[in-house]
Amino acid sequence: MSGKALRDLNTVAIPGLERKTESSSKGTLIKSQNGQMENLENGQTKIHVPMVCGILNEEVGSNGVETVNEVEYIESENLTELTSVDESLSTLLVRLESKDWVLLCESLNNVRQIAIYHKEKLLDMLASVVAMVVKSLKNPRSAVCKTAIMTSADIFKVYCDQIIDSLDPLLLQLLLKSSQDKKFVCDAAERALVSMTTWVSPSQLLPKLQPYLKHRNPRIRAKASLCFCRSVPQLGVDGIRDYGIDKLIQVAAAQLNDQLPESREAARKLVVELHSVFMAAPPPPPPDDSWEGFCRSKLSPLSAQAILRLTTGGN
Repeated sequence: MSGKALRDLNTVAIPGLERKTESSSKGTLIKSQNGQMENLENGQTKIHVPMVCGILNEEVGSNGVETVNEVEYIESENLTELTSVDESLSTLLVRLESKDWVLLCESLNNVRQIAIYHKEKLLDMLASVVAMVVKSLKNPRSAVCKTAIMTSADIFKVYCDQIIDSLDPLLLQLLLKSSQDKKFVCDAAERALVSMTTWVSPSQLLPKLQPYLKHRNPRIRAKASLCFCRSVPQLGVDGIRDYGIDKLIQVAAAQLNDQLPESREAARKLVVELHSVFMAAPPPPPPDDSWEGFCRSKLSPLSAQAILRLTTGGN
């Protein structure tokens, strides 16, 4: 193909897909690589798009056309304000249902931009937006999944407890993604879970986490245990007492026997935290209510023995 023909093809637009060539600091997800597009037979177009985190697998569609895609993941601090917020909002839910993965990723980034810069504008449709984010978390394309994970992290930070009514399906998907083998997705999901335990009130979050501590998948139990362990200290001494040391020590004792070391380590940290709170003054524990007596009254003999060995070296 001649150089002139290539230059002509560079100007061809893809119907239904607006593409930008701005850098990540301008808030776009997808960029064209030197504007390069190549027309293939039967009207298909092969696009090369740059990516910060690496190249996705080459794929061959049912029509036999090979597509090589790359994508750039934008950190929250590099997202800038949208120029047409109301226009973006008016089509947001429709775009979040798009089967075009490039448009879908861009729309997820729009959610992040609106949440960060125009928090109140998204409130009325927050539940619907979260439902679409959950759907994107299930998307088999890793680029969409990771962008949805990053969107979840920003939603937690911006909306805090306002997300609690929509949290259950989102929490499940993040626990699943943090438990999978694809490392860059797993790492992003773990960061989103840290954002959740940082910004959502522990008194609201702990009851949501508790069912997953008994999940049949041990890796999900382990991730839930880590979240639970991170969240409890944020209650503070008074908050832990109000929530119930007896309830929390029973949770910790159960996790001490889990098959995965991740769960057991989280449980050990929780036990140490609860012991510290129990012994803290004021108010001091009654003379006849020692830590040993407390554990033996609330737990089975074997569980009490394990807790006491961990905290006091007792038998």
